[in-house]
Amino acid sequence: MITKITKKLSSFVLCTALIVAMAFTTAGCNGKSDDAASKDAAKTESSAQENDSTQTDAPASGEDSQQTDADVPDETSAQDDVKTAGEGSTKFLFTVTDPDGNETAFEVHTDKETVGEALSDAGLIEGEEGQYGLYVTSVNGITADYDSDGLYWAFYINDEYATQGVDLVTITEGDTYSFKAEKA
Repeated sequence: MITKITKKLSSFVLCTALIVAMAFTTAGCNGKSDDAASKDAAKTESSAQENDSTQTDAPASGEDSQQTDADVPDETSAQDDVKTAGEGSTKFLFTVTDPDGNETAFEVHTDKETVGEALSDAGLIEGEEGQYGLYVTSVNGITADYDSDGLYWAFYINDEYATQGVDLVTITEGDTYSFKAEKA
């Protein structure tokens, strides 16, 4: 009986050790071979050295400094691909899902009070006034034509279908807003 318990305990310990070893191997490799991992490390070190040298090697007065496209900060962040739109002290996250399901994210800056005013002012939406407020026909330059293909722009607040039109919704800090192209 004791040998049965000892065998089970030994099996448990060995299985646990194997799982831990596999976890360390997976985390350590990060899905890359040793050669690829060392190349990435070398790239990172090289980039860090270049950044250090560009910060300390400022051109002396009177010298021409050339700036390449790589030196110019982009409007979008490579890390999260969020574009900036508009100007103002209030900001909110706005996403657009086009008819093909592609999503584009914006951080909208504004001094307007409603989401509709902010998005119109930033040039992100266009529409026409209807009996229920602004009927959005174009978002981020993409037009939805309900009459021809049954496609329309659905407005969402915090990923829930909005119960009000975009021109009636007051901007609330922390809320996210989105338009998704949907078929009726």
